[in-house]
Amino acid sequence: MVSRFNRRKFLVYGSATLGSSLFLKACTNNQTTTSATNASSPASTTTTASGGDAIKVGILHSLSGTMAISEQSVVDAEQLAIEEINNAGGVLGRRIEAIVEDGASNWDTFREKATKLIDQDRVVAVFGCWTSASRKNVLPVFEQRDHMLWYPVQYEGQECSKNIFYTGAAPNQQIEPSVDWLLQNKGKDFFLVGSDYVFPRTANTIIKAQVAEKGGRIVGEDYLPLGNTEVTPIITKIRQALPNGGVIYNTLNGDSNVAFFKQLQGAGLTPDRYPSMSVSIAEEEVRAIGADYLKGHYAAWNYFQTVETPANQRFVQAFKQKYGQDRVTNDPMEAAYIAVYLWKQAVEKAGTAEDLAKVRAAAYGQTLDAPEGTVTMHPNHHISKVVRIGEVRDDGMFEIINSTDSAVEPIPWNQFVKETKGYACDWSDPNKGGRFKMT
Repeated sequence: MVSRFNRRKFLVYGSATLGSSLFLKACTNNQTTTSATNASSPASTTTTASGGDAIKVGILHSLSGTMAISEQSVVDAEQLAIEEINNAGGVLGRRIEAIVEDGASNWDTFREKATKLIDQDRVVAVFGCWTSASRKNVLPVFEQRDHMLWYPVQYEGQECSKNIFYTGAAPNQQIEPSVDWLLQNKGKDFFLVGSDYVFPRTANTIIKAQVAEKGGRIVGEDYLPLGNTEVTPIITKIRQALPNGGVIYNTLNGDSNVAFFKQLQGAGLTPDRYPSMSVSIAEEEVRAIGADYLKGHYAAWNYFQTVETPANQRFVQAFKQKYGQDRVTNDPMEAAYIAVYLWKQAVEKAGTAEDLAKVRAAAYGQTLDAPEGTVTMHPNHHISKVVRIGEVRDDGMFEIINSTDSAVEPIPWNQFVKETKGYACDWSDPNKGGRFKMT
């Protein structure tokens, strides 16, 4: 039986992929233009868009490099949503045309491709990025041009840009509740391991403040360069810092996770004594690493393929029909999929795709019967989301063992971190904008 979090507690809290092989190659080159097809799917009608000029949108993710293991399937989900929308009549009677670019797991390349999509291709919105490093690198491009990025991945918060809509989790919708659950159920001694870039370091700043406030203890903290697989020194440090077992909080991204979990098991650090909580490992990564290495470990997300909602049944069926019955869905894919639909609804309410100020304003208050459950876009550019914790099963799926009773409202500015405690974000009020002090 699924146990429940206390929603009131969360409201006061602050503020990935392979097809069938681990050795994923880019499916598009750097200048690929991909128009959504008109093949029907279980979640679409057979009426196709034909009137007016196509609406161009950008898709910008890593199709090569260390992050391709997670980002390729996000592209698949975005293209599925575009195909479904086109099959159902398009947006304002116009077909969506997706221009796909490869960020190549290189943050400078992400910035170059974002600039190209806006200045050369004249897209009206970009769906893209995974790592916070890539998002931070493209942020000036979107802010200088007053453009629009839809970002689909859980992240560390401490940001609220007018030019980004965040459809993944804020820390109070993933990291903080998972830490609370671990403290209550798995122990008070934590070792933090992460990739060496913005998200893991900021996330661990939040975790350290929260664990200290809740009476836990951080016994160690270590980082690997993104893509590095030399994990033996970290395994040794974990064993030394937690000789009798304890919690491993994992914010590694990309290929590093493969080596980490294989060597963790090889060293005898099994989940009965060394349970890990991951916030970047989902169904696709479990498939790539191998369920045998991850069974019994945990992940915190807002969506799992095993969520039992009619909308999720339609989503999973449509995705498998398009890409193959052996494919899986996961949280970033679902967040990317619903981002396209939330953008569509905002465009339709605004009556225009090209006037980005009108589209931005129209996005506030948009609700969607999403696969994860009903979501609502808030004026802080984040959406309300149910929080779920899953345990890896033999089949590589997640058994949902905890969830909130209802969607948790997003809090971008963290309330455990002293510098941002008491701050909020509200872009519907020009006097508040990205950060204001609550009274």
